[in-house]
Amino acid sequence: MQYWVPKALTLSVILGLSGCSVFTNDTHQKKNYRVHEAVQVPADLEQPYQDKEFQMNVAVYNNDAEPLSFRPPQQVLTLAKGSWAEDKEDVARIYFDKNDGIDALDAFIWQAVEGVIENHQSSISADDRANGKLTTGWYSIIKAEEGWFWETVTEVSRQKFEFTLSQEEHQRTASLEAKLVDYQSDKVELDDMLQQQLEVRALNEVVAEFDYRYRLLEVELRKQQGVLSLELGFDKDGKAALITLADRSSVMERLSNFLEKLSFTVIRLDEEKNEVFVRYEAPENSVWDSIWGDEVTTLAIENGDYTIEVGTTDDGQTSLTWSDAEGNVLDSVTMEALQKGLVEALRNRGLSI
Repeated sequence: MQYWVPKALTLSVILGLSGCSVFTNDTHQKKNYRVHEAVQVPADLEQPYQDKEFQMNVAVYNNDAEPLSFRPPQQVLTLAKGSWAEDKEDVARIYFDKNDGIDALDAFIWQAVEGVIENHQSSISADDRANGKLTTGWYSIIKAEEGWFWETVTEVSRQKFEFTLSQEEHQRTASLEAKLVDYQSDKVELDDMLQQQLEVRALNEVVAEFDYRYRLLEVELRKQQGVLSLELGFDKDGKAALITLADRSSVMERLSNFLEKLSFTVIRLDEEKNEVFVRYEAPENSVWDSIWGDEVTTLAIENGDYTIEVGTTDDGQTSLTWSDAEGNVLDSVTMEALQKGLVEALRNRGLSI
């Protein structure tokens, strides 16, 4: 009798677990969760005091259905040599200083404006350059861009611009202003931001044209300097030589760099004797050199070593007397051919001594 109680309890537990399980296989069965009732707010609870002076209303925004594209204001690009712009100006204006080689600054600026008009295949609708004004014909500044991933810029149909040129009395500084005077578009309405963009773009095109033309002028100036800096003559001993107006010290400093660009190898400089020892090897020009414009001038002298004596003539000019490896001074016929080759190299490459 004393053993039947534990056995009965064990049997009842086994039957209970097998016949009526505490847990179910249903995931959403309430038996598998501890369910709490909703929080009940006490009826006598009072809201905290809010001072109306510091109460802020909840803002409500109406979002646009389509995203807007915002663009920053255009900037005047002072990329041309001698150009500059004033800070915080509300007009499209740039200033130019008269660079070396420019005879008339106003005429050079107007040529840049005409170049832009020609690039757009347009014309001049009103020419009043005597009073510093020029109005262009119709052309389009903003072109449509097509691509796979970048945004396509809507083309603005046509615009007309008025350029105003003002020059100081000393004629070494001038300013150019671009102003939109007429606009046509079927799709895009003109606003202040678009007008500012168009005016600055039109002005920047003139600046780029000015820079391009002045770079060409600089090349021409270097070519002219090169032609005038090297002539055929005789040294103080009556030997055939090349004559330059540069002083002897400057020639000694710059001659090596000049010759190395013409297929010479500088072996040694003797500053005490004012002599330069060089070796010449004629370049081998290829078809690709002529295509890319890198063809090097071949001089009318034999390959080999040469000695260049830098002297001074009776009238103060600098003479360059050439001798071959045996010490023989080059005759006048050879010197004339050498001078022509060097001048051609100066002219083609814009070099100078």
